[in-house]
Amino acid sequence: MPPKKQVEEKKVLLGRPGNNLKSGIVGLANVGKSTFFQAITRCPLGNPANYPFATIEPEEARVIVPSERLDKLYELYHPPKKVPAYITIYDIAGLTKGASAGEGLGNAFLANIRAVDAIYQVVRCFDDAEIIHIEGDVDPTRDLEIIANELRLKDIEFAQKHLEGIEKITKRGGQSLEVKQKKEEAKLVERIIKLLEDGQRVANQTWTPKEVEVINSMFLLTAKPTIYLINLSERDFIRKKNKHLLKIKQWVDQYSPGDVVIPLSVSFEERLSHMETDEERAEAEKEVGAQSVLPKIITVMRKKLDLISFFTAGEKDEVREWTIREGTKAPQAAGVIHTDLMKTFILADVMKYSDLVEHGDEASVKAHGKLLQKGKNYVVEDGDVIYFRAAAGKS
Repeated sequence: MPPKKQVEEKKVLLGRPGNNLKSGIVGLANVGKSTFFQAITRCPLGNPANYPFATIEPEEARVIVPSERLDKLYELYHPPKKVPAYITIYDIAGLTKGASAGEGLGNAFLANIRAVDAIYQVVRCFDDAEIIHIEGDVDPTRDLEIIANELRLKDIEFAQKHLEGIEKITKRGGQSLEVKQKKEEAKLVERIIKLLEDGQRVANQTWTPKEVEVINSMFLLTAKPTIYLINLSERDFIRKKNKHLLKIKQWVDQYSPGDVVIPLSVSFEERLSHMETDEERAEAEKEVGAQSVLPKIITVMRKKLDLISFFTAGEKDEVREWTIREGTKAPQAAGVIHTDLMKTFILADVMKYSDLVEHGDEASVKAHGKLLQKGKNYVVEDGDVIYFRAAAGKS
């Protein structure tokens, strides 16, 4: 008998499906969140005041994704417009110890975190007697533990309530399929509660696709990917030294393994953001011997959210960068442009970005046999330049 065909289990990602995912800026009060928000968005929203809970309702802004590939395509096609991709960022109110029990703006803070898909956690590593620290002094690992504990405690509460709902079904007894499934789900939720009680985050564990589907239904705070932004003084950032950095790295490796730590100076980024031209910013960076890390902060977050880009390009209209989730098939990618394109999809003419740059134009790519025609099962790859063909003259 021929061997049984192995069916590859479909990868299911933690978090909401979708392309327009949101990142929230999180941290204790007065660590630089709102100033960072203003610097990365280059807008006057937010309230970087020197007192706790200066931000109440979350501010929202779109941030352009830096893209050398989009710039190069614009040079090749010379269209009237160049339209970049973006990510959406929220500035969320500062947390305080006891937030999980409703202290400070705890309930609002945690609800706002639950509404985003990923977290930028700002950690204060600078000394400044004029800027109040809500805990009295600068101690980054203590601050990390405060936030980690509050998120874990709230998740334990969420998980216990979820478990209570499951147990109402399992207590009925019987051998129905629903009861069997709920018993398995109960075991998973009990595991989640145990790992949370042991100081771990849900996002940093390995889960099966079936387990991920259950976890996604729970909207857990610790299931969100996190990037740790270490806010240094401008002096420490430029010289790449700070006495707290090693301890922070050790803490993240232990309690949030695999997550990214990015040192920055919010005051430096703020100063650059007020400059009117790229040339002025480049000159300022050259003068101090340090570069902005905002482009890295944006692109690393997209990667953490499993987001990639494809491009559409034409001489008469525009070049545009589109955002999709990794693993998206061609019809669904077409649907990001317009739902009608997904419904009436016929095929996709696909060029690889590298082939287009190498050969210089579409005609040359086609002459070299590199223009590919792909059907509905094609999984779009990062950097594809695509022309979608659809029924009824839509394209």
